[in-house]
Amino acid sequence: MIPLVTDGGDTSTGGQGGDIDSFFDVSLDLLVIRDLRGIVVKVSPSWTAILGYRPSEIEGRPLLGLVHPDDLQATWDSVREVETRRAGDPVRGQINRYRHKNGHYLTLEWRAQRRGQHIYGAARDVTERVAAEAELLAARAAAEAANRAKSDFLANMSHEIRTPLNGVIGIVDALSRTGLEPAQAEMVDLIRDSGTTLERLVSDILDVSKIEAGKLDLELHAFDLEDALRGPIDVMRAKAADKGLAFLVDIAPEVSGTFLGDSTRLKQVLTNLLSNAVKFTAEGSVVLTAWVTEDAEDQTFLSLTIQDTGVGFDEEQAALLFGRFNQADSTITRRFGGTGLGLSICRSLMQLMGGEIDASSEPGVGSRFCITLPLPRVDQQAPSDPAQGAGVIGSRATDRPLRVLLAEDHPTNQRVVQLILDGIGADLVIVGDGAQALAAATQGTFDVILMDMQMPGMDGLTATRAIRSHEAKTNLRTPILMLSANAMAEHRDEARAAGADLHVPKPITAASLLAGIESVLAG
Repeated sequence: MIPLVTDGGDTSTGGQGGDIDSFFDVSLDLLVIRDLRGIVVKVSPSWTAILGYRPSEIEGRPLLGLVHPDDLQATWDSVREVETRRAGDPVRGQINRYRHKNGHYLTLEWRAQRRGQHIYGAARDVTERVAAEAELLAARAAAEAANRAKSDFLANMSHEIRTPLNGVIGIVDALSRTGLEPAQAEMVDLIRDSGTTLERLVSDILDVSKIEAGKLDLELHAFDLEDALRGPIDVMRAKAADKGLAFLVDIAPEVSGTFLGDSTRLKQVLTNLLSNAVKFTAEGSVVLTAWVTEDAEDQTFLSLTIQDTGVGFDEEQAALLFGRFNQADSTITRRFGGTGLGLSICRSLMQLMGGEIDASSEPGVGSRFCITLPLPRVDQQAPSDPAQGAGVIGSRATDRPLRVLLAEDHPTNQRVVQLILDGIGADLVIVGDGAQALAAATQGTFDVILMDMQMPGMDGLTATRAIRSHEAKTNLRTPILMLSANAMAEHRDEARAAGADLHVPKPITAASLLAGIESVLAG
């Protein structure tokens, strides 16, 4: 919009014009009065300081001759808007570039108004601001691109790590269920613990990536709160016993019942806090207390405290405790492993769920972590936990073996599934890619299909869509489990969108695979 504003009044230097002269003389911004032909009537002396032109070099000349050629059309549009603006309409601004007397261009931001036969305009040099905004936009675009690249890298790395890890954990799990000598069983346990630790590390890194990208979604469902707490408690009670620690649990009667929330993320937080308490406590005890309260508005809150007699931390360490990659003991002689991601993830998860987490400690005496989480109570019966097993496989109304189609290109992963399903006497057919899976599914009859997501040729998603398309013509439907080292939320969503009934992330164990099969057969 051409910079200018008209008051339609006298622009002479006498009378009121003397006041205009004084106003023009003291202005730090660019002031201009032009007529409706675009000829400059008067400019402020600030034009000399900002654009290098003396007033005598501007007055009596057309103003648009200084506008950058690329900005002329937008400026003409703004000129017409100013000249035809009706009384009471908002004053719109315009940003364009004006040529300095030395030849370079400055970016100016204008406001203008018509009064009578003149346009009165005021402009401000915003060259540095616009350049800074452009740099900020470019930096933001670069950061978003880098974040996307990081997410893609982490997803790929997750897949590449989980694929061999699936072989390690799956085969060790199968090996642990065979007759082993005590020394062999101990070695198998060590391998299994190391594999579980590595899986946790991969999951933590992926969680951080999803939190940073704002893609970590909660899954609200009705669940039995005591059952949800029992899993982490049982695991950590065994670990505490291995260290000779007392592990005390005090759960109030009000905790029993069905609640609405994300039980998986709640168990993740509790597991992390209990694991830390056991890890950082050499002797003494770990105490978990759980209770439920209601406020004046009948909102229900779950409160958990984890108290230990471990190493503790001081105020300086406490300030860093919930930061990423921070640990209370970060020295080269530190006794405890870990990435320093756990507590950061716990705080992020609690914030996503609307809760709070706090910590207090005294070095050498112990630490106390407290969480408070809004958790509405519901009256319905909680659905059964697939991990508990509904017994569907064992109670099938048929004497024939469970017939399973496995589409998996990795030989080790094929063997893992075979070892697990041998234990239930399943009839397993193995194919190496999606095209073979499609052919087998359309030519044979199966109770369940286990489909890897990434395979050469036709991938698992494409094969699943093709199978579902074929089934639409036959009115028959076979449950499909997507077994994938792609474990991020978008991969689960892709599996469901393709027609899979369930997404089971690798590494798989006998418990997770059989629970998944029972879940889809029950459904």
